Amino acid sequence: MKRLALFSALGAAALGMAGPALAHASLVKSDPKANTTLHVGPKAITLTFNERLVPAFSKFTVSMPAHHMDMPVKTTVSPDGKRIVGTLPSRLTAGDYKVTWTAAAVDDGHKTTGQVSFKVG
Repeated sequence: MKRLALFSALGAAALGMAGPALAHASLVKSDPKANTTLHVGPKAITLTFNERLVPAFSKFTVSMPAHHMDMPVKTTVSPDGKRIVGTLPSRLTAGDYKVTWTAAAVDDGHKTTGQVSFKVG
């Protein structure tokens, strides 16, 4: 009888801790593609996610790590909420670039981060 009470208590505790599954925003596609070499530098960069994003907390920066330079970029979240689009004032010149992103999903509000690297050569 004591075992039954113990198993019942453990089962109830486990159910009490179960909550809804939280979905974080994950990068599913980038333009330019990660680790690619472009012949012509892009004038815009697009990151596509699996979840709708909170615009106030979703953005990215563009840098040239070898030169410790940040590139000016204006980011916006697309009307469908799943893409961050960054517009550059001019085409990127030859070099290695790193896009560092932060995205927060509408469903859970948690921020996720990541990086995409590409080269213009």
